[in-house]
Amino acid sequence: MTKKAAYNLKPKVSSDNILQLNDRVILIRRISKVTAGGKNLRFNALVAVGDGQGIIGLGLGKAEAVPDAVRKGEANARRNLISIPLAGTTLPHEIIAKYRASYVLLKPAVNGTGVVAGATVRAIMELAGIKDILTKSKGNPNPINLARATLEALAMIRDPQTAIEHRKKFSLAE
Repeated sequence: MTKKAAYNLKPKVSSDNILQLNDRVILIRRISKVTAGGKNLRFNALVAVGDGQGIIGLGLGKAEAVPDAVRKGEANARRNLISIPLAGTTLPHEIIAKYRASYVLLKPAVNGTGVVAGATVRAIMELAGIKDILTKSKGNPNPINLARATLEALAMIRDPQTAIEHRKKFSLAE
């Protein structure tokens, strides 16, 4: 498992700036536990939320009914929001990230390219507001791991101007 990105940017949310988040269910799984009394059925729901302007979150909800699992997944996603710096309709730079056995490559694209991605990565990109991007996923195609690898990659994206100013500040301090 990779290290958590220490530079996640929590979005600034004030009482006058309430986020209008859209949600999308990426995956619903039926889980069964076999006990002496029979099979106990439960559901998992992977839900992504985003505002279409660089704020995205991902959550996994578990419950005995699908609507409850989706509601819990959405609540978890709203608690785990991150902010992504965008360069117009794409990302500022290329990034590769890994979560467990899933790898994701996110590459900026020119205007008009669209979202070239599989279903899991596409849902996250569209909710984040990224309209032009090339992606490639390798390794395990498990949607949960793939979604988390995508979020890990987005959390590592840096704005070039902010990074330059940050480096100048620390080089002057020495």
